Amino acid sequence: MVFRLPSMISSSKNVVKTQSKSHKGVPKGHVAVYVGNERKRYVVPLSCLSHPAFQDLLSKAEDEFGFNHPMGGLTIPCDEKTFIHVLKSR
Repeated sequence: MVFRLPSMISSSKNVVKTQSKSHKGVPKGHVAVYVGNERKRYVVPLSCLSHPAFQDLLSKAEDEFGFNHPMGGLTIPCDEKTFIHVLKSR
């Protein structure tokens, strides 16, 4: 099952929250990340990775997990609300 986030995320209608933990369903030009305490999976465009606010989240992920991410994929150590706010600000 796939959920699209509201269109309030500027030009980022490609951001998708999925309930699946598999790596399948990640379109070309996107990356899957796990967010929040429940480690919900989001598929975001690669262009998000260069945004300064997203870079801050990646830096926090590096500080907390190094290169050992428990979900097997990139884990962002923040709550979902903060993550969505960062996506809206890009």
